[in-house]
Amino acid sequence: MKHVDIFTDGACSGNPGKGGWAALLRYGAKEKTLSGAEAQTTNNRMEMTALIEALSSLKEKCSLTLYTDSQYLMNGSTKWLPSWKAKGWKTAAKKDVLNVDLWKKLDDLLQKHQIEEWIWVKGHNGHLENETVDTLAREAILTLK
Repeated sequence: MKHVDIFTDGACSGNPGKGGWAALLRYGAKEKTLSGAEAQTTNNRMEMTALIEALSSLKEKCSLTLYTDSQYLMNGSTKWLPSWKAKGWKTAAKKDVLNVDLWKKLDDLLQKHQIEEWIWVKGHNGHLENETVDTLAREAILTLK
């Protein structure tokens, strides 16, 4: 099985506001970047979209190491998701899970791969790949009129 490292980031100009997302996928010496933007969104939705788009671009089941600076994305995927699903997409406080449309997509995509490790990186702290995807996400925002 191929092992792919995925680095993701989302950005927002205003929250909510114009948003951008980006991902860098690395398989051995090969790298691919993806990015996009939405006119009205939130930072959390962009963080999630970056990973959804990265996972959607994979053509076969892969072993993955996922890098993010988003505690929301990492904790949601690794800690909260099973409970939300078991409770009919409700939080512990019995409220609707925010961004449920994206969580359902992400849940489906994560199950198609073997997640080896989630790695949280501190944003804006000199981590090369995180800085790269941050720049790409911010540049994507500028494509919006």
